[in-house]
Amino acid sequence: NIPADHPARDEQDSFYLEGNNFLLRTHTSPAQIRVMQKYQPPLKVIVPGKCFRRDAFDATHSPMFHQVEGLVVAEKISMGDLKGTIEIFTKRLFGKERKVRFRPSYFPFTEPSCEVDISCGMCGGEGCRSCGYSGWLEIMGAGLVHPQVLKNGGYDPECFRGFAFGMGVERIAMLKYGIPDIRWFYTNDIRFLDQFKTFR
Repeated sequence: NIPADHPARDEQDSFYLEGNNFLLRTHTSPAQIRVMQKYQPPLKVIVPGKCFRRDAFDATHSPMFHQVEGLVVAEKISMGDLKGTIEIFTKRLFGKERKVRFRPSYFPFTEPSCEVDISCGMCGGEGCRSCGYSGWLEIMGAGLVHPQVLKNGGYDPECFRGFAFGMGVERIAMLKYGIPDIRWFYTNDIRFLDQFKTFR
């Protein structure tokens, strides 16, 4: 459901190889359609993968990163199912005291779409430099699967609905562990990397 001129395929955002015939993956969404074409609903899948975008390499951006996407398809899926899943996930990962906020957004593969924020852990949601004085930090995009995406996967959108979400692994780790610079993940400094031997 991503047209040829979508930013995810834009030359300024993507890495093309061999005369623009090959594209390094900008997100993990293509794996979802393969799963949908292979399996019938009900379906629950988590899709991890390495992604590449022509971003500046600075404290919060990297041209290579890891992404995790989730997809659930069944007969009776609603925005309430999506919200409940994300709220449970964020509270288990970041702590019960963190608030979760859903903001309307646009993605071509979900309708309706939303961005998900959590209250800033540095200031308790009061507003500080880390959160741009808003009290909130964006953690993922999400939404109900667009009917055309369901059709492309071989599902009847009159019978099935679904929700999807996606997040950057490094960004989530930065927020959870208070890491100020994404580049630290790529330094190969064992003193830094050793703390991530097991997920806590």
